[in-house]
Amino acid sequence: MVGRNHVGQLVTESIFSSNPATGENIWERPVGDAETEVEIARGGWAAWAARSHSYRIETMRRFANIVRGKLEEFSKLISAETGKPFWETRTEVEAVINKVDISVESYFERTPMLHKEGALSEQNALRHKPHGVLAVLGPFNFPAHLPNGHIVPALIAGNAVVFKPSEKTPAVGEYLVDCYHEAGVPEDVVRLLVGGPQQGQQLAGCEGIDGVLFTGSARAGMALHKHFADRPDKILALELGGNNPLVVWDAPDLGAAAALAVQSAFMTAGQRCTAARRLIVEDGKQQALLKEIEKIIEKIIVGPPDATPAPFMGCVIDNQSADQVMESFMDILMKGGKAISYMHRTEDDKPFLTPGLIDVTGVDDIPDEEVFGPLLQVIRVPDFESAIAEANNTRFGLSASLISGSPELYNRFWAGARAGIINWNKPTNGASSRAPFGGVGYSGNHRPAAYYAADYCAYPVASSEAPSARATIGVGLKE
Repeated sequence: MVGRNHVGQLVTESIFSSNPATGENIWERPVGDAETEVEIARGGWAAWAARSHSYRIETMRRFANIVRGKLEEFSKLISAETGKPFWETRTEVEAVINKVDISVESYFERTPMLHKEGALSEQNALRHKPHGVLAVLGPFNFPAHLPNGHIVPALIAGNAVVFKPSEKTPAVGEYLVDCYHEAGVPEDVVRLLVGGPQQGQQLAGCEGIDGVLFTGSARAGMALHKHFADRPDKILALELGGNNPLVVWDAPDLGAAAALAVQSAFMTAGQRCTAARRLIVEDGKQQALLKEIEKIIEKIIVGPPDATPAPFMGCVIDNQSADQVMESFMDILMKGGKAISYMHRTEDDKPFLTPGLIDVTGVDDIPDEEVFGPLLQVIRVPDFESAIAEANNTRFGLSASLISGSPELYNRFWAGARAGIINWNKPTNGASSRAPFGGVGYSGNHRPAAYYAADYCAYPVASSEAPSARATIGVGLKE
């Protein structure tokens, strides 16, 4: 993207990144050009695809070792750009490392090479081919782990990648790409595109890409879905958000249930697509649980990554996001919601929010939206069937969890809940990378990621093969 200054000279625009916890600028780079990056990746793809899978896997294992050696430095950069606590960003970098072995295992299990004997020495073969050049559009909440979850399996399969990180976390994106290159992935095989929404749109519109792997909001995902509606030749994998329900019913340990509710709703300052947004409880029996949750909320430390003692929650990503979450909280109050724990900003000029807990039972016109912050809405229902119905009362379908001591209730919940992740006595978030990750409804397009990422990084090729040609036509010919 370019503009002209006051004397008519061409100038290149830049993307700036700042530490949301301090406001300090930490990174600046010129905005990139999508077509240029795609052209470079197309030039490098064929040689990478021609490498053996063992060569590509070994390169990814070197990448894991390089990241392992930079764990502290990488963690501090993520904290500086997102405001997340150090304990959480260390976990994210460890997930980046662990993704390699998981992806290798998934590659052989999900996209194997198979041969089966047929008649007359014929063989039926199954192999997989890479798509070509894939665009990866990353989010800000897990700026290393989530795009890495697309990029590693894409590279193992033999694709080239053009990666555009979120404009809110570009420094982490650049650092991640540098680690791939240091490991031996050619620079023309993984490309970094610096930019904002406009560059993301340009990348998605490039004729030279063979698909888009996207993690982000449902709104942006729908726009991509519409954009590719007439392009069945391009793969599209969407990881979108959720309005996730957490049902607590006949829980024998209210302290544990409250801790799971807090973990579900408020980890990462509520900026997880799997975060619990709605707490569904039995009407008339909710008070003891809510008091336990309030006790924990009152003790939660909200602060910068380097605070002592360590905070449970950092800030949300920026002041605009903090304003939007606060506006959602106030809007629900204005519509009749009853605050149990008031959300407020701890500093006027920084995006630190305290957790909000609000009863919305019977309140009309609550938007079915993903409020991307530490806000949990309480809904009281009369019976368990109503709890399942309320859990499904959303256009999303990413994650759902039941906290209960009854296996029978869990069986009913699992059968009735509509979500791609359904947990029992576990939080709604923290999904395993060794399982598929994705949702239904507005939460995705039925291309789950994590362990199933291999499925959308290569396409199957079925072959019937014989050592020599044998054919006769035994009917329908003249004498």
